[in-house]
Amino acid sequence: MKIRIAIVEDDKNYNQALKKIIDFQKDMECVAQFYNGKTALSELEDLEPDVVLMDIQLQDLSGIDIVFQLTETMPNTTFVMCTSFENDEKIFSALRAGASGYLVKGEPMDKIIQAIQEAHKGGAPMSFAIAKRVLHHFQESKIQIQSIALLTVTEKEVLELLAQGLLYKEIADKKCVTIDTIKKHIGNIYRKLQVNNKIEAINKLNHKK
Repeated sequence: MKIRIAIVEDDKNYNQALKKIIDFQKDMECVAQFYNGKTALSELEDLEPDVVLMDIQLQDLSGIDIVFQLTETMPNTTFVMCTSFENDEKIFSALRAGASGYLVKGEPMDKIIQAIQEAHKGGAPMSFAIAKRVLHHFQESKIQIQSIALLTVTEKEVLELLAQGLLYKEIADKKCVTIDTIKKHIGNIYRKLQVNNKIEAINKLNHKK
């Protein structure tokens, strides 16, 4: 049984190049090519392809929005983004929307073929640069969570009150201590979180949540 693939890509040359290399494979066939988002959105469900290669920046719609809408109604189809965008916002938006993989258009065609096979088997293919960014993101998140864990109960309470917009004097009154004590707690918070100001400390607290 061949892997049935649909291509959603508004660059006609690249769309044709993908179709050509897919149809060259013995275990694959391109069942549809779409050059805009609206047509893809209206016709993909009826086609029920195994894998969809989806561009992000289509001329009429966002590929991420299309994936978000179709993953609910097409549970047996795997969506793999194939795009020139490498920024974190696009990567994580696509993965949150339901994409199972994320490839950069500069990848050699044989890598894209491997990624289609991997996605069809339930994998999560990503270009090396993308996988590195995802890994770095989660390593950074882990470090931030660990640094929050270093705070004492009182320091966490002080940071929570800071995040609520309270002034040092208001926090001191609330905790029934002096302003100097609060300043000392805040100094310890900055040191443990490795930040230089209130905004950075609050951002780390919010990131943990």
